[in-house]
Amino acid sequence: MKRAVSGSQVHVTGLCTHLPVISVQPSCLKTRGKKLKQFRAARKKMRLLLFLIICQCAINSVKTHDPNVILLMADDLGIGDLGCYGNRTLRTSNIDRLAEEGVTLTQHIAASPLCTPSRAAFLTGRYPIRSGMAAFSRVGVFLFSASSGGLPSEEITFSKLLKQRGYATALIGKWHLGMNCESSNDFCHHPLSHGFDYFYGLTVTNFRDCKPGQGSVFLKGVQKSLVIPIQIAGITLVSLAIVQYIGLLKVPFQVLGYCLLITAISLAVLIFFFYHFRHLNCFLMRDHQIIQQPLSYENLTQRLTKEAVQFIGRNTDTPFLLFLSYLHVHTALYASKNFRGKSKHGLYGDAVEEMDWSVGQVLDVLEKYNLSDKTLVYFTSDQGAHVEEISSSGEVHGGYNGIYKGGKSMNWEGGIRVPGLLRWPGVIQAGAYIDEPTSNMDIFPTVVKLAEAQLPSDRIIDGHDLMPLLQGKVIRSKHEFLFHYCNAYLNAVRWHPGNSESVWKVVFFTPNFSPEDSNGCYDSHVCFCHGGFITQHDPPLLFDLSRDPEEKVPLTPETESRFYEILRVVHLAVDNHTRSLHPVPDQLSWDNLLWKPWLQVCCSSLFQSCYCDYDSEGRLLEVRSG
Repeated sequence: MKRAVSGSQVHVTGLCTHLPVISVQPSCLKTRGKKLKQFRAARKKMRLLLFLIICQCAINSVKTHDPNVILLMADDLGIGDLGCYGNRTLRTSNIDRLAEEGVTLTQHIAASPLCTPSRAAFLTGRYPIRSGMAAFSRVGVFLFSASSGGLPSEEITFSKLLKQRGYATALIGKWHLGMNCESSNDFCHHPLSHGFDYFYGLTVTNFRDCKPGQGSVFLKGVQKSLVIPIQIAGITLVSLAIVQYIGLLKVPFQVLGYCLLITAISLAVLIFFFYHFRHLNCFLMRDHQIIQQPLSYENLTQRLTKEAVQFIGRNTDTPFLLFLSYLHVHTALYASKNFRGKSKHGLYGDAVEEMDWSVGQVLDVLEKYNLSDKTLVYFTSDQGAHVEEISSSGEVHGGYNGIYKGGKSMNWEGGIRVPGLLRWPGVIQAGAYIDEPTSNMDIFPTVVKLAEAQLPSDRIIDGHDLMPLLQGKVIRSKHEFLFHYCNAYLNAVRWHPGNSESVWKVVFFTPNFSPEDSNGCYDSHVCFCHGGFITQHDPPLLFDLSRDPEEKVPLTPETESRFYEILRVVHLAVDNHTRSLHPVPDQLSWDNLLWKPWLQVCCSSLFQSCYCDYDSEGRLLEVRSG
């Protein structure tokens, strides 16, 4: 082979003589060029797709990193009161919007059918029996602002954990988990002692006694409780006086005088307390300060909503937790003039529609500040509707629990199956329905994990993270068993076996309805949990909620071949659960429930009837009903 070099060109001779001659047709060259172009175009598309995937991952990472959390809780709202759960007459377009743009939980269960224990479970992710927030007595909730019981300081709330992560935290509305322990200003049970930076609302609850003309929630109970003691005291005093007069027994006049004095003082204190109940227990606080005593219902929902909107506006650049705990629709019912008389269900319907307006205001302000995609919104009720609520004029003031039996204070499905709506655009499914058993205790681990905080390792957390279920990553709930307590008494157990669609419910006792053919305990206003108020069942009642959600027909060994096997499994679960419980102080003992004068807070003085009004409304939010 010879190489000849000429200028800048190189000529190779001799090599070609030893190689075969290859002839390339023009059409082949065109085909190869076309394929090369297609390959390059495909490679460019792949790069673009990879880039978009990376961008989406980055966006999702931003969305799910320290998201805002808004928790909306109604009071005594029935699952059948909302359009998204089948109601066709009440207008709840804003709450329904949460369902359309998020997930609807159809078997969302309150940990208790009463306010105080249900809210304790919600905040801590634990059955209320674990924190001492379940009563062994007849009264299962706090009734007075000057009670000494409350959510123990040792309990860890999701607000505490999110505050430690740098979240701004606020509770607006109802608390109902206690206030003071030993003095009128120690605030040991107050919201600010449980992780909230800001509080605007009621430390107790909304009673009928708080609104003049709405009757008294205590009247029946007080009459029944005091008639016999007063009769005994009266008969004793008269008998002693007669015995003394006829000379059968010498009773010192000092003893008679002291007995009469003690009786008179006791009656005077009771009369004073119940006469001034509204002033002593119905007041509005901002943080630790009373700003309105007694509470005024004038534009109350607008004021609560304004506080919520302003809190969001103050924290657009900071992750925040907002717990907006509505007073609606617990009695006393109320509605502002823009909603009064506008619904098809009287004052109750007006209150529901006003609450729906408030939810809309919260969603609108999220859109205003471009926070919708960065915010998880949850809506629920603390328990089912209070079916026995009827006004003195005969108007129904309780809600509708749909097809479900019973209501508030009962562990029939109507008392514990509550709305469960969650929305987070772009992160959880929109328009999805989940029929798996879930609990209001699940919110605790869900928001704690979203905030990248650590779940407590020194205690049992009964709730489970909902995000895998909400995002469709799993299709089964982690709740194989749910335990339903009536106060401190285990009332029923729900079992959802992993290999079955059935949801078994074993019921150990049921409340005695009065009248018998009714759907509640109308004679006592609520159902109670022990003694002559219930009927024990041996063997327990068994229902398959997947086939009989209305709990109409209990199963028997004749109608369910696995009857005894189901009971055996449930009893084993109860044994395991019971072994996990540890003795704790009873926060709802009579000692902790009773009114203690030295714990009474008052913005002026008792002699001035504890009156003040420092709540400056300013400019309220624009209200549009209908």
